[in-house]
Amino acid sequence: MPIAKSTAEAMSRSSWIRKMFETGIVLKKQYGDDKVFDFSLGNPDVATPFEFDRVLVAEASKTGPFLHGYMQNQGYAETRATIAEHLQNEIGLPFTADHILMTCGAAGAINVILKTILEPQDEVIVIAPFFTEYDFYIENHRGTMVIAATTPDLLPDLEDLATKITSRTKVVIINTPNNPTGRVYDRALLSELGRLLTQKCNAIGHPIYLISDEPYKRIVYDGRVCASPFQFYRHTVLTTSFSKDLSLAGERIGYLALSPLIEDWELIMRAAIFSNRVLGFINAPALMQRVIRQVLDLQVDVQQYQRRRDMIYAGLVECGYEVIKPEGAFYIFPKSPIADDVAFIEKLQQQLILATPGIAFYKPGYFRISYAVPERVIEGALPGLRAVLEQCTQNK
Repeated sequence: MPIAKSTAEAMSRSSWIRKMFETGIVLKKQYGDDKVFDFSLGNPDVATPFEFDRVLVAEASKTGPFLHGYMQNQGYAETRATIAEHLQNEIGLPFTADHILMTCGAAGAINVILKTILEPQDEVIVIAPFFTEYDFYIENHRGTMVIAATTPDLLPDLEDLATKITSRTKVVIINTPNNPTGRVYDRALLSELGRLLTQKCNAIGHPIYLISDEPYKRIVYDGRVCASPFQFYRHTVLTTSFSKDLSLAGERIGYLALSPLIEDWELIMRAAIFSNRVLGFINAPALMQRVIRQVLDLQVDVQQYQRRRDMIYAGLVECGYEVIKPEGAFYIFPKSPIADDVAFIEKLQQQLILATPGIAFYKPGYFRISYAVPERVIEGALPGLRAVLEQCTQNK
């Protein structure tokens, strides 16, 4: 076999999200774009803010030596200092530029920190449902994935999480606002989580690092503001990107932030900078670093996503689906009307509706809809969603 067995095995269980997206390309060629209702990919479609566009053009127009050259692997000091000041004002901890590492998106940040802190077979706890690529990121760095459960309302089940922590636990990953559920973890939940992890650290005699993956943090609805686990747990590591709140998914720009309260954070950061280099990222894109530091207070028009959230939620409820209203991100995660969520997704395809089965997020019996789509797509899909639900109900 010309490729590694481990890679072949990983490919065999590769992303359902991409699989559905590619199916959509085929169907659109066959039936036309306007006849296919594609909710498969969380590809932000709300326009970047005008001020971002202005800054980008200005920076791209500059000429001179080293504007597009190497910098410190950690990233431009000015950009890191601006982000640190932003975090300090928001959270109240003494962040400095030294606590920040510019990365190629949140995915790059997660891979960097996992390479930095994991020993082979160290356990990384994820909470199902979760972003399916976490599995591969953990595998990249020879960790062992351990799956904890959610409560019926799709929030972390802290009692179950407590049973999953062992002496080999090195990391817990959380994602709020959550992909795929759209749930937001409030202050009370994060406070309880912080207490639990502190107790477990004391019991097992070493830190458990909490990776808080937050690319959707500023896409929240109904006046909500996301709380930060930095405020409740000292061993917190933030991984984030500007892919969603500025619609820059293709630009691969994000950062890693270490809590100033972490013991030996200087050593961890030096190792993370090394990991950023040897993983092949080298440094985050220079142009984007220069732009980002000027637009940290900007975000896309979240009201557009909220209108779509309201449309799809109301439509699903009217059809008869069992679903929790999302509080953030741009996903909704209804229950499948039949136990076999893959079979249900196949029935939706017959109506030219593309969604992702819950099994892709280690939560069978559900399905994910990404409403980062024009409103006409939501409107056009509702009759088919109703028809499939009625078909499934009649066949029970």
